[in-house]
Amino acid sequence: MNIELLQEDFCHYAKYIRGVSDNTVKRYRENISNFSSSAQISHISEVNEKKVLSFFLEGRVAKNWKSTTYKTYFMSLLVFFRWCVKHNYLDKNYVEGLELPKGSKSLPKKLTRQEAFKLLEITFNYPYTQKYLRYRNHALFSMFLFTGLRKSELLKLKLTDVDIQNQSVFVKGKGDKDRIIPLSTTLIHSLENYLKERKNQHKTCPEFFTSSNRNQGFTDSGLKRLIIKMRKATGITFKTHELRHTFATLMLEGGCDIYSLSKMMGHSDIKTTTIYLSATAEHLRLQVIKHPLNSLI
Repeated sequence: MNIELLQEDFCHYAKYIRGVSDNTVKRYRENISNFSSSAQISHISEVNEKKVLSFFLEGRVAKNWKSTTYKTYFMSLLVFFRWCVKHNYLDKNYVEGLELPKGSKSLPKKLTRQEAFKLLEITFNYPYTQKYLRYRNHALFSMFLFTGLRKSELLKLKLTDVDIQNQSVFVKGKGDKDRIIPLSTTLIHSLENYLKERKNQHKTCPEFFTSSNRNQGFTDSGLKRLIIKMRKATGITFKTHELRHTFATLMLEGGCDIYSLSKMMGHSDIKTTTIYLSATAEHLRLQVIKHPLNSLI
């Protein structure tokens, strides 16, 4: 059977039966297409151990893949071939015999506490051309830093998802993993200012964060332009996912337990959250000072 047609059937299965996120489906589609193109495969029967092994060797040696890139292709092809075997399109899953390379032990990139404060300060004091932009942008970056939302989750937020009265936000997470995150008083203050100005601008669309010039939700491209502007204004190089890492690290440094953080982050496995337990050297030094025996010497 044609591998492109199988790929689409598999992606349809992954989205509507397994319930994986749109981003994961997109990654599956891109990785399977890259494999079939690189290995010059048009029919699923042409897949064999030699072609699969050559694809991964070429990626590591000729294309200098990072461990994370290798793992992404590995996981995409693993689940695709597993599905093909289950439906009798393949006799064997040729990825299962491969080994994953040892990953990097580096910690997730994040902002320091001072950088996070600076970002919030400048997003509010920036010389905007519209009052609406001041309150929306400050609320938007506050939402990132005080809830740890993923970019896709934040852009999909609806007005009805944010409950100011009960101080919580309902999040439609990856793979239909819903969760509720409590809102701090600082964040609520920022959100209330934004909602007041949003009402003054007669924004009626269901999305929580909206475009400044149109009555529609804030877009991914609009967010990218905003981030570029704030990078220049703050002198801080960051991505939205690093704001999520910042939230996690600051929560742990503030005393949040790993189980509660895992729930707020929307991690299906608490092991994913434990990487944030590796604190910075500066924070570790501060913790050592708290040792009770220090007062006896």
